[in-house]
Amino acid sequence: MWKWLHQLARPERLYHVCGRFIPWLAILGVACLLIGWVWGFGYAPPDYQQGNSYRIMYIHVPAAIWSMGIYSAMAIAAFIGLVWQMKMSDLALAAMAPVGAVFTFIALVTGSAWGKPMWGTWWVWDARLTSELVLLFLYLGAIALYNAFEDRRLAGRAASILVLVGVVNIPIIHYSVEWWNTLHQGSTNMQQSIDPSMRYPLRWAIFGYLFFFITLTLMRLRNLILYQERLRPWVASLVNKERR
Repeated sequence: MWKWLHQLARPERLYHVCGRFIPWLAILGVACLLIGWVWGFGYAPPDYQQGNSYRIMYIHVPAAIWSMGIYSAMAIAAFIGLVWQMKMSDLALAAMAPVGAVFTFIALVTGSAWGKPMWGTWWVWDARLTSELVLLFLYLGAIALYNAFEDRRLAGRAASILVLVGVVNIPIIHYSVEWWNTLHQGSTNMQQSIDPSMRYPLRWAIFGYLFFFITLTLMRLRNLILYQERLRPWVASLVNKERR
C-alpha cells in the first residue's frame, strides 16, 4: 500500500491516474443525479406535513452531508501533508477546498429556502445553520491562506494547520441538533426515519454529489499539478503532444 501511495505522490503519475478516472466518475455522477432528481422531484409522494416543499432536500441534504465529508477529507490530506511531507497532499487539499465551499454555500442557501415555509423566516441563528456558516468561513480561510504565500510549501502548511484546527467544527455541526434545542429538524438516523419512497432517491442524489465532488476535485488537481510542475520536462512534453 505504501509503495502505491508513494507512486501517486509523483506528480506525473498522479496527473495521468486522475485523467483516467475523470470521465467515468463524471458519467456516474450524472447518472446518479438524474435518477435521484427525476425520482425525487417527479415521482416521490408529497410529505404529509410539508407537502411538496420537502423536495428541496434532494439538493440540500447531499450538499450538507458532503460539505462535512469534504472538509474531513481535507483534514486527512492536511495531516498526511504535515506528517509525511507529501506535497501532493497539499495540492489535494487546495483542490478540494473550492468544491467544499460551493457545496457548503448550496447547503446554506437551500437550507434557508427550506426554512422559509417551515419556520416563517429565511435565517435564524440556529446551532446547525450557524456552525455550517462557520464551516463556509473555514473553507474560505483555507483557500485564502493557500493563495496568500508564494512559497507553495509554506502555503500548504498554513492551510493545513487551519484545516486541522477547524475540524473541531465537524462534530459540532453533526451533533448540534442533539446537543441543543434548535429549530432544525433532528437526525434522521442515516435516513432510516424517511419513507423508502423518499429515501431511495435521496441516496441516489447523495452518491451523485459524491461522484461530482471527486470529478471536480480531480480536474482541479490536474490543473494545480500542471501549474506547479510547469517548468518540468514532462509538462513541456505533454503540451507539445497536445499541440500536434
